[in-house]
Amino acid sequence: MGSHETLKTVCVLAIAGLMCLHPVEGMAQGAKVSSPVELARQADKLKPGEWVWAPQIAPQGPLLVYVDLSKQMATIYRNGVRIGVSTVSTGKAGHETPTGVFTILQKDANHHSSKYNNAPMPFQQRLTWDGVALHAGGLPGYPESHGCVHLPYTFARELFRTTELGATVIVSGNAQHPVGTDGGQVMATVAGSDAVLTDYWAPEKSPWGPVTIVLSRVDQRAVVLRNGIEIGRAAVSLPRDEEATHVLTLKSTQGAEPQWIYAGVAGHAEEDGTPIDEAKRNRVVVPPDFYRQVSAILQPGATLLVTSAPLSMGGTGKKLTVLSGETPGK
Repeated sequence: MGSHETLKTVCVLAIAGLMCLHPVEGMAQGAKVSSPVELARQADKLKPGEWVWAPQIAPQGPLLVYVDLSKQMATIYRNGVRIGVSTVSTGKAGHETPTGVFTILQKDANHHSSKYNNAPMPFQQRLTWDGVALHAGGLPGYPESHGCVHLPYTFARELFRTTELGATVIVSGNAQHPVGTDGGQVMATVAGSDAVLTDYWAPEKSPWGPVTIVLSRVDQRAVVLRNGIEIGRAAVSLPRDEEATHVLTLKSTQGAEPQWIYAGVAGHAEEDGTPIDEAKRNRVVVPPDFYRQVSAILQPGATLLVTSAPLSMGGTGKKLTVLSGETPGK
């Protein structure tokens, strides 16, 4: 064998070895970085394997994972607002992913299947003891798993780092009857009580916890959530001359009042750490009473989301089977 052929063989073997060492980071494992945060409200434009991750929107609060089989999409909510969305691949015909309300029963970053030839299931988060889980896997753009919810590799890793045992996972829809993706409501339609259109202020509904304020350009409304529960909303006036999503965090400044600072979410990294411009702030008109009420509960760490996405207006209307707290052998 000549030197050229020998070198070629060595290269082929080296590449094959690397593929064996990293089988889950190869083809069909999804984008390595988040798409711009604006695509979260246009999820139909995400290609298979693409995702959006912006945990800065709500750094704290209860977490909810919502898997829509009909749209082959997973949406992550924290403190009642969306912080991520991803394309998925769920169970194919004959191996359908079950619908219901689950809790995360077990987490294993380096899991291998005991049912399917020791297949790697990175960042596995078990939903049932008979084999249904969230994990990184193939993403061909249609349902192709044996019942699990396949996620892009990097998105699965970020979600794994964020969740805790007992977190809620809701699976709904029908993978055999796909539907078009809607405008991407920014608030969880399945968390807490149904939202209302009228203005109100009821902080007693959730007396403590992290606060997130959502300003929706399309609805011209402000909504306040505390510990994942809506405690108030009001009609506001927001300029409609841009579509960009912005996230701000209330931070303490030495010797001065706390101020709103931009967080550098995907697609807006250049904003990170920049204080809000007073001129932009003055373009938002909020009812004085509502402003005073909200200001009274704000503490450093509160977050503000400015979006062109619509707010949710109630629940799904579909009752789901609760399957939480199962134990092995039952």
